[in-house]
Amino acid sequence: MSDKTIERAQLGRRNQMVLPAGVRKVLCIGEGDEVLIRMVGKTAVIIPKPKSYANRLCGLHSEIWRDVDLDQYIKEERDSWET
Repeated sequence: MSDKTIERAQLGRRNQMVLPAGVRKVLCIGEGDEVLIRMVGKTAVIIPKPKSYANRLCGLHSEIWRDVDLDQYIKEERDSWET
């Protein structure tokens, strides 16, 4: 399934929707998993809810700290708290 594929789902009597198998496979989700739904205008974007937000965010924007001595940075920050 490419990222340009459009899948079809239908709402049932109780407004429940079953995601097509291809979508579930691409999102690596199954029965009981939770999804997040983000509204962008009148478009709903379905995102698998991370099992761990800490793991999901780990390393995010690591390039910002690439040339920084982290131990020195933390020491300087902590020293500034005492003044």
